[in-house]
Amino acid sequence: MPKIDIGDAEIHYESHGDGPPLMLVPGLGGSGTFWRGQVDAFAAHFRVVTHDHRGTGLSTHSRIAYSVDQMAADALKLMDALGIESAHYAGHSTGGAMGQIIAQDAGHRLKSLVLSATWAGQDAYFRRCFEMRKLVLQTCGVLEYARTSSLALLPPWWIFENDAELDRQNQAQADDHPPVEVLASRIDAIMAFDRRARMADISVPCLVIVARDDAVTPAYMSEELASGIPGARYCLLERGGHYAPVIVAEDYNEPVLDFLLARTGG
Repeated sequence: MPKIDIGDAEIHYESHGDGPPLMLVPGLGGSGTFWRGQVDAFAAHFRVVTHDHRGTGLSTHSRIAYSVDQMAADALKLMDALGIESAHYAGHSTGGAMGQIIAQDAGHRLKSLVLSATWAGQDAYFRRCFEMRKLVLQTCGVLEYARTSSLALLPPWWIFENDAELDRQNQAQADDHPPVEVLASRIDAIMAFDRRARMADISVPCLVIVARDDAVTPAYMSEELASGIPGARYCLLERGGHYAPVIVAEDYNEPVLDFLLARTGG
């Protein structure tokens, strides 16, 4: 289980394949295993790097005031420690918020950018969803937080077909979780994120992708990004919910891989 020191924390990461580096960066849950449906397919063409965010998984559970800027800085420190000067970058949800910051503040570090089920800044819907999730976390505990969150993260048809599996997944999340105060701070971080005013500063080739039935970052949030980022491509998947890369991996992988390979000449 490789870990790398970024100065004030250790970051757990995995590297698969050879070729141009590709950072696959997960969302609020922070676990690099989120990308299990992509790693093998993408590693046939890229050096795929996944990592657990600080505060999650096997990385250091720092008790700090988290911010999306800090998360983006950690990703750049990881790239530095791995000797990666610039990379293709695919970020899901919070990982996509991190990608926006990197593209706007250090665009030379990115060769291309995939913004997956993410947002440029919160609105009333987003705020209400995450206020409620934080309240459940702090008052009902981690298991009920996982169970409640699943109702938004996963499409109804998948829950119907995978009821017992979802119980298993929720229990596993509750059994292996960071301190509640860390997760609560990470929720505060994403609620504070707003880069709407700088969408036009993103100049790297960009693909914005989301599922039509996403109930966490609804499609209109991706439409806002695609409209605000010069030259951005927009891909709307018919289904998959917020976890489309997991739920409909093949449908998700095809447009993302096509976009990335077109930026490498592959």
